[in-house]
Amino acid sequence: MTPFVGELIGSFLLMLLGSGVVANVVLEKTKGHSSGWIVISFGWAMSVFVGVYASNSLGGSGHLNPAVSLALAVFADFDKGLVLPYIAAQVAGTFLGASVAWIAYKQHFDATANADLKMAVFCTSPAIRSPFYNFITEIIGSFVLVLGALAMSKPATTMGSLDALPVSLLVLGIGLSLGGPTGYAINPARDLGPRFAHFVLPIRGKRNSDWSYAWIPIAGPIAGALIAAWIYAMIQS
Repeated sequence: MTPFVGELIGSFLLMLLGSGVVANVVLEKTKGHSSGWIVISFGWAMSVFVGVYASNSLGGSGHLNPAVSLALAVFADFDKGLVLPYIAAQVAGTFLGASVAWIAYKQHFDATANADLKMAVFCTSPAIRSPFYNFITEIIGSFVLVLGALAMSKPATTMGSLDALPVSLLVLGIGLSLGGPTGYAINPARDLGPRFAHFVLPIRGKRNSDWSYAWIPIAGPIAGALIAAWIYAMIQS
């Protein structure tokens, strides 16, 4: 398998399960309705585990995140020629994953009147809208993600593939501890691909896709990842 295919499939599985757990919790008449933030955080952690593991097994590096790929290309030995193919695969995979999750929960989307909850299945939004603090929160969460992932990876794979179990547990911790203000996108593809899916899919009773906010879960994770990778490189030098 090629790195593109590995990242595409890993990102697809990441988003299918991630969107799926949010849909299960927030949409009407599901078995998991109103089961809460802890269920969402655990579900996302498991989605990261499955996605990273699948990506590694199929020829990718398990990044599933443009901010990670870019940061490792700038401050580590990750192949710069793979950055654009990886980002394309990551965005396409998350778009497809969110779209398939919508199909799986189609009846529950139809049964849910709240348009904000429908959008929450696809992309993030702030609990309190404040662009400056929302941006800072995404920087902090992404900084923890990248610095923690690099510090916990095996030496042989530190600058290449990420380890599925440590990264998934790290995402669980970020969700539980830092996810409240913005929904912890910490990944531009995780937000952009599904936000575009929300925009184009024929979802009954949907709202606008809040494009005015969309720059924050893109720029914040990139900034946080670059800072973390730079600090890690300085420590290692």
